[in-house]
Amino acid sequence: MAETYDFPSDLLAGQEELHQVRAELSALLKRLPWSVAPLDGFSDDHGWRKVERPASPGWTPDEQAEVEKLRQREHELAVFVTTHRFWTEVAAPERVDARSRLKHADRETG
Repeated sequence: MAETYDFPSDLLAGQEELHQVRAELSALLKRLPWSVAPLDGFSDDHGWRKVERPASPGWTPDEQAEVEKLRQREHELAVFVTTHRFWTEVAAPERVDARSRLKHADRETG
């Protein structure tokens, strides 16, 4: 039978917020133009596949600030989760399994 882990509530909350921040950042990046700076569109069919991009108006300062804010928060949460004191209580051979279970803990608990 697989090991079960009693994850601390702050670690669970940090992992859940990390999932949320990553989802929000991904959705934002999909909505934004492909280039941060204004650039002309292009078409290139000389490579192994054709690449086309429309002209990009670039990102507004507010959009750039929002992306930076989310990336910074993602970094803070990733550091918090990966360096949490809980991991010192888990035997080294079990840490990969425990980390995987933490990533999916929200799905297992409801």
